[in-house]
Amino acid sequence: MWLVLGSIATVQIGAAIAKHLFGLATPTGIVWLRLVSAAVVLLLWSRPRLRGRTGRDWLLVTGYAVSLAGMNWCIYQAFSRIPVGLAVTLEFLGPLTVALVTSRGVREVLWALLGGVGVVLLGFSPTSLSWAGVGFALLAGAGWAAYIVISPHLGRRWEGIGGLAVAHGFGALALAVPALLLNGIALANPTVIGLGLLVGLLSSVIPYSLELQALRTLPTRVFSVLMSLEPAFAALAAFLILGERLGVVDLVAMGCVVIASVGITRSATT
Repeated sequence: MWLVLGSIATVQIGAAIAKHLFGLATPTGIVWLRLVSAAVVLLLWSRPRLRGRTGRDWLLVTGYAVSLAGMNWCIYQAFSRIPVGLAVTLEFLGPLTVALVTSRGVREVLWALLGGVGVVLLGFSPTSLSWAGVGFALLAGAGWAAYIVISPHLGRRWEGIGGLAVAHGFGALALAVPALLLNGIALANPTVIGLGLLVGLLSSVIPYSLELQALRTLPTRVFSVLMSLEPAFAALAAFLILGERLGVVDLVAMGCVVIASVGITRSATT
C-alpha cells in the first residue's frame, strides 16, 4: 500500500513543481523535458528489443506514445490555467469512464452519476475557472483513457517496460521542435533543465518503478482503489508547494469524483 501511495505522491509533487516552472518556460517545454528525462532512464533500464518488430508492434507503441504525450501536454496546459487539484479531478473522468464502460450493473451507473454531480458542482464553484483549462483537462482525461485501453495490448507485444520506454522516446521526439521553438534559450536555463529532469523522475520513472513493485504483492482491486485518491493528493501537493487553495464547493466536487471512482473500481473488481 505504501508503495502505491508513494507513487501517487511523487506524481503529484512532480506536477506541482512543473507548474512552478511555468514562469520560466512554457508547459510544452516542461513536458518535453519530462519526456526526455524519462525516456533516457527507461531506455537505459529496459534496453528494449527493436529488431524483428512487426508493423502491429510499432503501430501500438505509436498509439501509446500519442496518448502518453497528448495526455501530459494537455494536463500541463490545464495546470497553467486552473488549479492543479481541479485539473486532475477533471482528468480523472477518463479512467472513470473506462471503468464504467467495462463494468456491468446498476451500481456502476449510480456511482457514475455521483461523479457527474461532482463535475456539475465545479460549474458552481467560486473559483475562477478557465473554459480552456477545463477543456484541456478533459482532453487529458481522454488521453488517459486511451492510455489505459492500449496498455494491456502493448504489454503483450513488448517485453517488460520496453514499450513504455520507446513511447516516451517517440513522445520526446514529437514535441522536440515545438518545445524548442516556443522556448528557445529558456530551455538552456540550468534551473529549468534541473527541475525539468526532476519532474521526469518524479512523474514518470519513480512512480512507475513503485507501481511495478506494488503490483507484485498487492491485489489489483486494492491497487485500483488506492489510485482513485490521485485528485486528493494533487490538491494537497498544490496547496503545500504552490499555495493553491480550493473552496468548499471545489472540495465537495472533488470528493464526489474520488468516491465515485472508488465505488466503480470496487464494483468492477468484485
